[in-house]
Amino acid sequence: MAASLTISRLLTAPRSLSLSSTTTTTKASLFSPKPFSSKFSYSPLSLKHHTHLKPLNFSTTAAKPISATISVGDKLPESTLSYLDAAGDVQTVTVSELTKSKKAVLFAVPGAFTPTCSQKHVPGFVEKSAELKAKGVDTIACISVNDAFVMKAWKESLKIEDEVLLLSDGNGDFTRAIGVELDLSDKPVGLGVRSRRYSILAEDGVVKVLNLEEGGAFTSSGADDILKVL
Repeated sequence: MAASLTISRLLTAPRSLSLSSTTTTTKASLFSPKPFSSKFSYSPLSLKHHTHLKPLNFSTTAAKPISATISVGDKLPESTLSYLDAAGDVQTVTVSELTKSKKAVLFAVPGAFTPTCSQKHVPGFVEKSAELKAKGVDTIACISVNDAFVMKAWKESLKIEDEVLLLSDGNGDFTRAIGVELDLSDKPVGLGVRSRRYSILAEDGVVKVLNLEEGGAFTSSGADDILKVL
């Protein structure tokens, strides 16, 4: 067939159109228009395998033994903590000022305004503060890796006075010094590196009791746990 055969002729070619050679004649039925099959109809993409999402897991990615660089019998490292006074001015206090020649309870929470910390841990120490002081405790302080402004707002929201000091370890210096960092930077709530939950009973700056929790668990670091050993 002539090489000048055009696409338009192919599309309109009659059924008898054939391609000839000296020995064979082949029907060009492949070029004949055929009705479009309904078998190729479109159906919406099924999402039946994507409708059940697993709940978020806020536990640490791998189980690690509960440990700290501080232990019973150790002297607490010196560090500076901060808070806002009634006038809204930033004040600082050192660990030695909190503990020297005193019986002190220091406890830590993973974060201000978080549920367990706000509903159980801090309120428990506020409620038992009179009993703790009756047993010789001079200082009760809550430490968190939050800035001093957040700690003041949290104190006001909890409506507490001076029963418990709420202190900022904003840069995590004290938390790192005693080896109780809790890395939550892979979680979607933006907590970053915080402190494990714990409670410490110290006498003249020396650790007498250390109740260290796994991550943010709350099982053994409450006010009642300190009262039991006094």
